[in-house]
Amino acid sequence: MPAAGLRPLAVALLLLLSVASANARVGDECSAGAGCGSGLHCAACGDGGAGVCARATPVDPLTHGTGLPFNNYSWLTTHNSFALAGAPSATGAAIIAPTNQEDSVTAQLKNGVRGLMLDTYDFNNDVWLCHSFGGKCYNITAFQPAINVFKEIQTFLEANPSAVITVFLEDYTVAGSLPKVFNASGLMKYWFPVAKMPKSGGNWPLLKDMISQNERLLVFASKKAKEASEGIPFEWNYVVESQYGNEGMVEGKCPNRGESPAMDSKSQSLVLMNFFTTDPNPTGVCGNNSAPLVSMLKTCHDLSGNRWPNYIAVDYYMRSDGGGAPLATDVANGHLVCGCDNIAYCKANSTFGTCVIPPPPPPSPPRAPAKGTSPGGDPSAAVARLPAFQWSCFLGLTSLALLFLS
Repeated sequence: MPAAGLRPLAVALLLLLSVASANARVGDECSAGAGCGSGLHCAACGDGGAGVCARATPVDPLTHGTGLPFNNYSWLTTHNSFALAGAPSATGAAIIAPTNQEDSVTAQLKNGVRGLMLDTYDFNNDVWLCHSFGGKCYNITAFQPAINVFKEIQTFLEANPSAVITVFLEDYTVAGSLPKVFNASGLMKYWFPVAKMPKSGGNWPLLKDMISQNERLLVFASKKAKEASEGIPFEWNYVVESQYGNEGMVEGKCPNRGESPAMDSKSQSLVLMNFFTTDPNPTGVCGNNSAPLVSMLKTCHDLSGNRWPNYIAVDYYMRSDGGGAPLATDVANGHLVCGCDNIAYCKANSTFGTCVIPPPPPPSPPRAPAKGTSPGGDPSAAVARLPAFQWSCFLGLTSLALLFLS
């Protein structure tokens, strides 16, 4: 057949392959940067670090309305949002410090993350996002000036007029440092004022009112004195927070962080659940961000006065061997927004508790858990991966199509 006659066949093959890629599901094998459908990410969570499709994006609760108080929504949150794997320090030094995420803050926000945890330090005559040794920031632990990330947030808020973002600051700066950076970043126009925050556990304003009034940035900090002196709310006046690190990952328990009131305190109307190991582990997180995360979600609900977390904070939020942190966020929002087990089950324009349950997926063959994690999986999120012969066929057809087009 002449080369010209082969081109339509090659185009058809590539279209077929693109459809197959778009239909890839959670748990299907993939190659880095390709092979997964919309809302999915190729995570190195398969056997031996192979790529598998994992969810990267939760269902946006705004698609089910904005008429509830802000404390009736749950938001995917990234721990140490700034500490990116492979990122060099803006000082020019190689970073010798733990990393907790793998994509930029802008990318996180585009994927539906709405809670950011940042550590702020005075460094190089500015405010930097940093890890520390002995409470001090060094070139080898400093990631970048805080204003860079603050401007990323400002740009996203400007481009997405319905987005509401919460920033949690573990703050080590002296008085006066943070206001300068917030003013310079342009974020003050979105600032939710501390005067409007409920002081005794009452409901927050309606989400739609926060949006219409453009008060779409909540900032909480760890220094109590700055609430009165700088108008930066002291986190634990408004939020109960679970223990971080290994101590917060014990099955059946949901202790409060030392600085936080008890998890069942009703004087704070927002609940933050941490679920990440003391030492970040990009491999172990694959299992931790799956069935154990959803299980802890239910445990913390029961031990937090029957309240679902408003913030679910994890490391490497795109990694899992199931639905991951996006699934956990969907579960919390289902219960908060419509009284269903998942926000995907909420029936539009219906009374609370009216759910549409899809049929269960076909059974999937078991797969060994990622190294360094406990066994187990979420049957509601697990789906079969493509067998090896299918991938051989896929790659063969790709090569053939490219040969025809060359």
